[in-house]
Amino acid sequence: MGFASCSWPIWHTDDFSQCFLHDYLKILLPLTIVGLSLLQLVVHNVIRAVRRSRGRGYQSIPSEDAAPISPHDHTDLPADQEPLSDSEEDEALAINGGRLALVKTTTKGSIVQADTPPGQTLSVIVEVLAIAGLVAVNAIALVRGAYGDLSAIAGLTVWVYVLILASLRLFLGNTQWRVPRIWNHTAAIYSFQWLFSLAIFRSVLIHPSSKLTEILVIIEFSLTTLLFFMAISTRKGNKTVLLEWEDGIEPGRENLASLFSHYTFSWVDPIIWKGWKEPLDISKVWNLVPRDKAANVLASYRQFKKTTSLAFHLVRYFKGVLIAQAVWGAAGGMLTFAPTLLLKAILELVEQPEMAPRNVLWLYVILLPVSDICRSIADGQALYIGRKICINIRAILVGEIYAKALRRKASAGKDTTLGEKKKQASTEAQPGLVAKIKRALGFGKSDKKDDGNANAEGGANGVKKDKTEDDEQANLGTIINLMSVDSFKVSEITAYLHYLIAAAPTQLVVSVLLLYQVMGLSAIPGFVVMVFLLPINIAFAQGFNSTQKKIMAATDKRIHTTNEILQNIRIIKYFAWEHRFAEIVDEKRRAELKALRNRFILWAVAVGVWNTVPIIITFFSFLFYTLVEEKPLYPSVAFTAISLFMLLRYPLDQLGDMIAHVQESKVSIDRIEEFLSEEETQKFEQLGRENIDTNGNRVIGFRDATFIWGSKTAVAEDGSMAFRLLDLNVDFKIGKLNVITGPTGSGKTSMLMALLGEMTIMKGRVFLPGGRSREDVRPDPETGLAETCAYVAQQAWLVNASIKENILFSAPFDEQRYKDVIVACALEHDLEILDNGDETLVGEKGITLSGGQKQRISLARAVYSNSKHLLLDDCLSAVDSHTAQWIFNNCIMGPLMRHRTCILVSHNIPLCVPFSDYVVTMNNGRVAAQGSPKEVIASGKLGEDVLPKSAPGSAHVSRVPSRVPSSVGEESGNTLVNEPDGSPLQAKAKAAKKETKKQDAMEETKAVGAVKWPVLKLYLTAMGSWWFWIVASVVFGAQQFASVASSLWIKEWSNQYLTDNTGAVVLSMNSHSYSAQTFSPTNLAPIANYGKGNSTMSAATMAEAAPEVNVKYYLTILALIGIAGAVSAFVRDVWIFFGSLTASWKLHKRLMNAVTGARFKFFDVTPLGQMMNRFSKDLEGVDQEVAPIAIGVLGCALGIIVTVVLIGWVTPGFLIAGTFITLAYVFLGTFYLHASRDLKRLESVERSPLFQQFGETLTGVTTIRAYSDERRFIRDNLSRINKQLRPFIYLWASNRWLAFRTDFLGDLVSFTAGVFVILSIGKISPGAAGISLSYAINFADNMLWLVRLYAMNEQNMNSVERIKEYLDVEQEAPAIIENNRPPANWPANGSVEFVNYTTSYRKELDPVLKHLTFKIEAQEKVGIVGRTGAGKSSLALAILRALEADEGKILIDDIDIGLIGLRDLREAITIVPQEPTLFMGTIRSNLDPFSLYTDDQLFTALRRVHLITADEQTPNAAASLLPQTPTIVVGEEGGQAASATNKNVFLDLSSPVTESGNNLSQGQRQLLCLARALLKNPRVLVMDEATASIDYATDAAIQGTIRELNSTIITIAHRLQTVVDYDKVLVLDKGEVVEYGHPWELMKKTGGSFRGMCEISGDYDGLAKAAKKAFKTKQLVDVDDDESGSGQASTADTAEAEGPKE
Repeated sequence: MGFASCSWPIWHTDDFSQCFLHDYLKILLPLTIVGLSLLQLVVHNVIRAVRRSRGRGYQSIPSEDAAPISPHDHTDLPADQEPLSDSEEDEALAINGGRLALVKTTTKGSIVQADTPPGQTLSVIVEVLAIAGLVAVNAIALVRGAYGDLSAIAGLTVWVYVLILASLRLFLGNTQWRVPRIWNHTAAIYSFQWLFSLAIFRSVLIHPSSKLTEILVIIEFSLTTLLFFMAISTRKGNKTVLLEWEDGIEPGRENLASLFSHYTFSWVDPIIWKGWKEPLDISKVWNLVPRDKAANVLASYRQFKKTTSLAFHLVRYFKGVLIAQAVWGAAGGMLTFAPTLLLKAILELVEQPEMAPRNVLWLYVILLPVSDICRSIADGQALYIGRKICINIRAILVGEIYAKALRRKASAGKDTTLGEKKKQASTEAQPGLVAKIKRALGFGKSDKKDDGNANAEGGANGVKKDKTEDDEQANLGTIINLMSVDSFKVSEITAYLHYLIAAAPTQLVVSVLLLYQVMGLSAIPGFVVMVFLLPINIAFAQGFNSTQKKIMAATDKRIHTTNEILQNIRIIKYFAWEHRFAEIVDEKRRAELKALRNRFILWAVAVGVWNTVPIIITFFSFLFYTLVEEKPLYPSVAFTAISLFMLLRYPLDQLGDMIAHVQESKVSIDRIEEFLSEEETQKFEQLGRENIDTNGNRVIGFRDATFIWGSKTAVAEDGSMAFRLLDLNVDFKIGKLNVITGPTGSGKTSMLMALLGEMTIMKGRVFLPGGRSREDVRPDPETGLAETCAYVAQQAWLVNASIKENILFSAPFDEQRYKDVIVACALEHDLEILDNGDETLVGEKGITLSGGQKQRISLARAVYSNSKHLLLDDCLSAVDSHTAQWIFNNCIMGPLMRHRTCILVSHNIPLCVPFSDYVVTMNNGRVAAQGSPKEVIASGKLGEDVLPKSAPGSAHVSRVPSRVPSSVGEESGNTLVNEPDGSPLQAKAKAAKKETKKQDAMEETKAVGAVKWPVLKLYLTAMGSWWFWIVASVVFGAQQFASVASSLWIKEWSNQYLTDNTGAVVLSMNSHSYSAQTFSPTNLAPIANYGKGNSTMSAATMAEAAPEVNVKYYLTILALIGIAGAVSAFVRDVWIFFGSLTASWKLHKRLMNAVTGARFKFFDVTPLGQMMNRFSKDLEGVDQEVAPIAIGVLGCALGIIVTVVLIGWVTPGFLIAGTFITLAYVFLGTFYLHASRDLKRLESVERSPLFQQFGETLTGVTTIRAYSDERRFIRDNLSRINKQLRPFIYLWASNRWLAFRTDFLGDLVSFTAGVFVILSIGKISPGAAGISLSYAINFADNMLWLVRLYAMNEQNMNSVERIKEYLDVEQEAPAIIENNRPPANWPANGSVEFVNYTTSYRKELDPVLKHLTFKIEAQEKVGIVGRTGAGKSSLALAILRALEADEGKILIDDIDIGLIGLRDLREAITIVPQEPTLFMGTIRSNLDPFSLYTDDQLFTALRRVHLITADEQTPNAAASLLPQTPTIVVGEEGGQAASATNKNVFLDLSSPVTESGNNLSQGQRQLLCLARALLKNPRVLVMDEATASIDYATDAAIQGTIRELNSTIITIAHRLQTVVDYDKVLVLDKGEVVEYGHPWELMKKTGGSFRGMCEISGDYDGLAKAAKKAFKTKQLVDVDDDESGSGQASTADTAEAEGPKE
C-alpha cells in the first residue's frame, strides 16, 4: 500500500488502523496545519505592509466652505471617538516606550489601568523549554528510528516551526517589530497536536510496541498536554490588556479570560458570586468591553457604506461574526447525535461483551460526557456570540433612531403608520417566478392594506392626497415604539440566527442519513411527511407574522392614546373625563387583545400539529416497515428510529419557528428603515455655514422670503395650505434689542422658527448663525461669545435634571456669571424657597416647577450660554408685572446682554418697545410694520398710545444688582413637591442647615428578593377562579399521561419480540414533550438535544425466528395514544392562553383605573416614562410571555416527577445518585437565580431613563437644534444605551454559565450511570441498562429547563410585580357617592363659600391655605391676587378637591363639596388651567371630545373667545350664500397670487391639531381651552392665568365676554388690568386672606396691600380710573372725585401686576 492510502474502515474493534495512526496522525495532518499557519502569517503581514506604506502618503485637508452642512454633521460623533479597526486590535497595545495606543477610545473622566497576566514572560519561557524538549524527543526518535523516519522528520518540522514562533513571542513581544496574533497560531497547533498525540498515546498503551517508543510517546504526550493546558488556561493572547474604569464602574472581565474560561463561562463567576452575596445594583455591574460600547459600535458601523436595504446591510456588516456563530451552531448540531449513537454502541457491547475488549466500553462511556460537553461548549458559544451581535445591533438601531429623531423636520401635517406602505412595487416588478417564490416564503407581500386602520387615527389622517407629495411623519408614540419594541425584536432575533442557518439544517441532514441507515427504504414515508410539514410550518410562520403586525399596530394605537391621556391627565381629571377616556382605551385594548387571541389560537394549532407529526411519521414508517417490507420490527430498530424521528422534529420546529421570527423582525426592521428614510430638517441647508450675505456683511434676517409649515406642496382637501409667512424682508440689528409683536396667531413664533430654519423655505433666503455644531464654533477671545444661538421657547423646555444642570446646559461653570444670571432672571428667591436650592430636580417636563419658574430657568439657560444671539419667545408672559420689569431691566437690557443680539417676541408693548432698537409688527403671516420704535409707533400699527405712563426707571443697567428686591420673582414655590416655609427668615435659616442631597430624577424602585406570593396570587386569580384551575390541572395531567402511555405501549410491543424476555426497554419520550411547544413563543428556540439518549438494542440478541406479532393492533393503539396526546396538548394550551387573555384584560383595566384615579401628587413625582414603561413593556410581557413560560414550567416539573418515578421503578439504585445530583442542581439554581433576577430587574429599570430621555428629546428637538447641541445629547443617549446593555449582556452570560454547568452535571449523571453499567455487566439485563442510561441523560435536560424557565417565570412575574406596584397607589375619593348625589341642576346659583378652610399638599407639610373664610355670592366676578406663594393656584385646586381639606369646608350652593363624589363636583365646575392642554385630533375633537354639542354651539364658543372674528363667516353660514372657493392659488413656482393670505384654521372644525397642539400658537391654545370651558356654560368658572399668552387687545375683549356670562367667575390673574373692574378682589398672602372687597374700595385704603400692588405696576391712574368706573356702574351712585389721580387718560391695556403665580 502506498503512503496515506489506508483501507476503510480506519477503526478496527478497539483502535485506529496502524496506517491511519502513522500516515495521518503523525505526518499528514500536523504538516497541513503548520502549512496553513505559515500561509496565513505571510499573507497577513504582506497586506499589513502594503497598508502601512499607503498610509504614509499625503492627505488633502478638506476645505471649510466647500461642503454644505448636512444634518448628519450634527448627529454623528466627531472623529476623536473613532474605534480601533478590528484587524489592528492586537496592535493597539504596543507598550513600547509606554505608548498606549488605546487611549483613543477612552471617555472623559476615566482611569486606564494596564492589566498584565500573572507570569507573562515566565509562561512563555516554560513554553519554549517544553517545545525544546519535544524537538529533542523527535530528534532522538529520528536517530534511533523509533517512529519511522518520515514521522520523526514531520514531528521535527512541526516542533521547530513552533519553537520559532514561541521565540518570536518571547523576544519581540514588546517591541515594534512584533508580529501580531502569533499566540493564536501556537495555541491552535498545541490543541491539534494534543488531539493527535492522545490517539497515539492510547494506541501505545493498549498495543505496546518497543520500550523506547513507549517512553518517547509518553514523554511527548506529557509535554504536549502541558503546552495544551497552558494555552487554554492562560489569558487569550497572553497579553497586557488596558482596563478602563469609567466613572468608577468596574471594567468587564471578558477580555481577561483564558480560552478555558471563555468556553466554560468561568469569567462570569465573580458576578454570580456578587449577586449571591448581596442584591446587585447598577454600580456593581461591570462595564461593557470597549468594542461593545455604543459609541464605538456606531462609529465603526457608520464607516460601512450602505448600499442595500437596512436588513441586508446589517447582515453584511456583521457577516464575520455571523459566520463564526454559524460554524459553532453547525458543530453543536452535529454533536447532538453523539450520545444517541454512543448509547447504541454501549448497549450492543453490554448484550455481547465478547465482541470487543473491555477498554472499548470504557472509551465509549468516557466519550459520552466528553462529546456532550463539546456540544454544550459549541451551543454556548453560538448563543453568546448571538447575544454580542444582539447588543451591537441594539446600540446601532437605538443610536440611529435617536440621531434621526434629532434630524427630523419640525412639524408635519400627518402621521404615517409605519410599515403600511411597504412598497408593492418590488414584488410587482419582479417577473413571475422569483416573485412567486418570494411571496411563498413571505418576503414579498401582496399588500392588502386595510384602510380602516389609516383613518382610525382621527380626522387628521382622514385627508387622502393624490397628486401632491405626502407630508407625513411618524408621531412621537410611534418613534418611542420603534425604539422600545422594534429595535428589541430585531436584536433579539440575532441571538438565535444560527439555528436557522446552521444548527437546524445540520441536524436535519445528519438525522436523515442515520434514519436511512437504520430503516432503509421505510424511512422514505417519514421523509415525505416531513417535507410536507415544512410548507405548513412556513404557513404558520406567516400567520404569526401577520398576527404580530396586527398586534403591533393595535399596541401602537393603545400606547399612543394612553400616552396622551397621561400627558394631559390633569385636564382630564379637572373635567372628570377619566371614565370616558378609559372607555376609549378599553376599545383600543379590545382590538389589541383580539389580535393577540388570534395569535394564541394559531399558536395552539401549531403546537397541536407539531405534536402529531412524530406520531404520523412513526406510524407510516412502521406501517411500511412491517406490512410492506414485512420485516420484523425489533426493539433496536424501533427505538433507534423513534429516537431519530424525535430528534428530527426539533430542527423542523426550529426552522418553522425561526422563519416566523425572522419575518417578524423583518417587519420591524422595515418600519425602522421607513422612519430612518423620512425627510430631514432643512435647517442646515437653509442657514448654511455663515450668516453672510452677498455683500459680505453679517446679517440676521430675511430677504424676500416665504415660509410654510410642513411640505411646500401639501394642499388640504379644501385647497388651503398650511400656515405661511409671506414675503418677509427683515434685517434685525445685530448686537441690539429687536422686538417682534402682533396679535395672537399672527405668526410671531413662526418667524423665530423660520429664523432657526425649522420652517420650510419656499423662496428667498434666511440668515442666522446656526448651521454649525456648537462644538465646532470657537468663542471670540475678547467677549467670550460665540457665533451661535440660544433660544427660549414659549413653552419652556427643560431636561429632567437639577435646576443648575438646566441653566448650565453643560457649559463650563463660572460661579460669578452663574450668580449674576440667577439674580438677573429673578430666580434667587425661588432657589431659597426650594428644598434643595439649585440642586432641586426639575421633574419630567419641568413638572416640579410653576410655569413662571420654568420660563425663567429657560431664560437663564439662554443668558448663561456663550451664544451671541438670543431668540426669546414671549419669555415675559408667565411672570407678573414687576418681575417682568425686573427681568427686562436687569437681564434683557442688562450687562449680561452687552454685545449680544436679542430678538424678543412680546405682547408687553409699553415695557419693551420704547427701549428697543428695532420693532417688527406681524399680522396674519405678513410684516405689518417695521423699523425703529418711533417709526412703528408713528405708523399707528401698535394700537393707541404706547409710551410708558410713568417711566419704569433707567432701562440700561450697568451691572447686575447683587440681590433681587423682595417684591420680585419669588414666585410661589407652592408647587406640589416643594412648599414654601413662610417667611424669608425661615427660608434663610433652613438654607443654612439643608444639605443638598441630589436625588436622581429617574430613580425607579426595583423590588428586591424573590417574587412575592401576593404578586403570583394577583396574576393567578386574574386568570380565573378555582374551577378554571381544576380544569387546567386535569388537562395537564392528561397530556403528561399520554406521553408516558406511548412509552409503555412501545415497551409492551417490543416485548412481544423478545422470546426470552431478557428485559423490557422503555423509551423516555415524556421528558421532551414540553420543549417544543413552550420554547418557541419566547424565542428560546428549543435547544436541540432532547431525545438524545434513547435506548436501543441490537438485533443480534434477538431470537433468530421472530415470533408472530399482531402489528396492526399495536400500531393502531400507538396512533390513538399519540393523537390523544396531541389533542390534550392543544386543549391545554388553548385553556391556559384564554386564562392569560382574561388576566391581561383585567390587569390592564385595573392598572388604567388605578393610574387615572390616583391623587394629583402621584403625577407630580412619577415621570411619564416610568408610567409608560408599565403600559408598554410590562404589559407586553404580561400579554405575550407569562402564559407560554408558565406552561413550560409546569410541563418540566411534571416531566421530572414522571422521570424520577419511572427510574425509581426500574433501578432503585439510581435514586441515591439522583438525590445528590438534585441537591447540586438546587445549589446551582439558587446561585444563579439571585444574580439573574437582579440583572433582569436592573435591565428593565435602566430602560426607563432611556425611554424618558428619548421622549424628552423628541419634545425639545427645536431647542436642542437651536443651541446646535445635538452631539451632546447623542453622547448622553449612547451612555444610557450602554447603561441598559450592561445588565442585559451579563444576564445572558450568566444564562450560558448556568447552561454549561447544568450540562456538566447532567454528563456526570450519564457517566456514573455508564460506570455503574460496566461494573455490573452480566448482572443486569441490557434492557435495564438502556433505561437507566436513557433516563439519566434526559433527567439533566429537564432539570436545566426547569431552572431556566423558573428564572424566566420569575422575571416575567417581575412585570406583574411592577404593575401591582401601581395598582396600590393612593386613590382619590370615589367618583360618585350614590347615596349623596347633588341635585341634577346643581349648582343652580353658583355661590362659593369657604368656611375656616385649611389644606396642605401632604400631611407632614405646613398648610398652604390657612383658615380661609369668605363668601363669593352667586354670579359675582372675583379676582384673586397675591404674590410669593400666596396660595392662589392652591385655592383653585381646593375648589376642585385636587387638595382635600385638612379642616373646614367649602360650600357651593350650600352643599359641602367634601361629601359628594368627585365626578359630580368636577362636572359642575369648570377650570381653565394655566398650561393649555390639547389632544391630538381636530379642533372639533378638542372642543367637544365626546360629541355632546352641535357645530353651531362650537362656532359660538370660538367667536366668544375671538378665535373667529366678527367679520368672518363660518362654513354653515357661508355655505348657503355662495359656493366654497379655495382660499389660495398656487402659482407655477410656488409664487402666490397677490391675494395670498393665511386661512383661519378655526373656521374649519376638522382642522388638525397635532400632538399637544404644537401646530397652534401658545395664545391660540389658551383661547381654545377657554372656548372648551365656555361650552360647558358653567355656573362656576375658575380661571388660572388663563390669558397669560394673549395680546392685550384680545385679552380685553375676552374679559368683556366673560363679564357678560351669568356665572360665578374666579380669576387668578397676573395683569391687574384683568381684574380691576371685577366685583371683588381677594388678596392672599401666605395662604391667608389679607383683603377682600371691591377693587375701588381696596384702592382707597391708604397703605392697603392691593393699592400697593397697583402703585408698583406703574399705571396706577389707569387702574384707578377703570376701577372707579366699574364701581360707579355698580353703585349707580356718584362718588366724590377727590381720590382720583390727575394722570392723563390712558388705555392701560397693559399694566399687569400681581405677585407671581404658581
